Amino acid sequence: MRLERLTAGVVTAALIAALIAFSSLGPKNYAVVVLVWIAINAVLAAGVRFVMLIGEVNIAAGTFFGIGAYAAALLTTRTGVPLPLALLAGALAAMAAGAFVGWVTLRTKGAYFFLIMFSFAEIMRLAATQTLAIGGNDGIIGIFPPRELAPWFPTVIVVVCSGCLVALWAAERSILGKLFAAIRSNDRIVQTVGINVLGLKITCLALASLVTGLAGGLQAHLNGVIGPNDFTVALGVYALAYSKIGGEAHVIGAVMGAAFLTIVGQYTAGFNNLELILFGGAIVLTMVLFPRGLLGLVWVLQSASSADRRARVR
Repeated sequence: MRLERLTAGVVTAALIAALIAFSSLGPKNYAVVVLVWIAINAVLAAGVRFVMLIGEVNIAAGTFFGIGAYAAALLTTRTGVPLPLALLAGALAAMAAGAFVGWVTLRTKGAYFFLIMFSFAEIMRLAATQTLAIGGNDGIIGIFPPRELAPWFPTVIVVVCSGCLVALWAAERSILGKLFAAIRSNDRIVQTVGINVLGLKITCLALASLVTGLAGGLQAHLNGVIGPNDFTVALGVYALAYSKIGGEAHVIGAVMGAAFLTIVGQYTAGFNNLELILFGGAIVLTMVLFPRGLLGLVWVLQSASSADRRARVR
């Protein structure tokens, strides 16, 4: 129950923070922008973590993020489709891509799945650089939300991302999530009772791709410009790092990891050539000190606090 209360508390705090940030600082304030980046990164990390429920690592998460971004951007900039419909279409496009790729690749597992997804991500990036219909290597520019929505857009992003996190958390706690966990433990046993393991794996990757694509569409309209190099394998690596640093035992760990590393990344960006060294060092140090992630640290502190209260009662 503590984690459930913590989840509800974090989501509520994020929504309140977004509203306060909008009302007091304005949508272009640096703190507001960082808060929005954290929200988007948290969804990206939660999507990677969701696929880990079936025991696989989706290193191509950045590709599905990019599919959602490109689809939504093309619809709003070239056809004039309203933003909500464009975001929905982008999310569904990413979901369809996730389902198709899963149908092809999820017959494998472990390192084989990882390498295939790595190759898929690189092929898609290279294909995007050579496809003039979507801007080629130059990408797409002039991607903006409607003028009347622009002042509220950071708040919209945080609210939508919070909804995605809650949806993933609810799916994990459902019967579907229990089946995912059973597949991770031993998919052969699950198959022996007549359950379509491949279908469940595809469903898992498709749902993760859905929320990831939605976050990509939001990111595109936040930045105003996108290009193939914005959606490399490195984005999936970062998402995996967010999940591991925060703690993969609960979806709230993805939020904690995204918040921590996003802020660390902004701090280290001022060190020029030392940026990657300092950022990587922060990841290594955190993993060494907190092998169960930041969420594990919270559990340790909670246990210590409970033990202290029981000692006082005695």
